[in-house]
Amino acid sequence: MLKIPELAMSRSSKITTVCSGRREVCTDYEEAKAYFLEMMMTAEGEERDRAECVYIQLLHGLDECSDEDE
Repeated sequence: MLKIPELAMSRSSKITTVCSGRREVCTDYEEAKAYFLEMMMTAEGEERDRAECVYIQLLHGLDECSDEDE
C-alpha cells in the first residue's frame, strides 16, 4: 500500500492519452476528462468502451492513460 494515496499525489503538467492508436499529449486534466466524457457519451460499441477506459484512468489521476491491454 502506498504511504500517500495515488489521488493525493501532485499531478504533472503533462497527460498522455492513447485511444484507438491515437497518442495525444494534453496539459489540462479537466480538458482531457471533458473530451473523453463527451466521446463516451456520443460513441457506441468498442469506441465507447475505449473512451471509457481512458476516462476512468484520468479520474484516478494517472499521467499516462491508454485503452490498450498491458
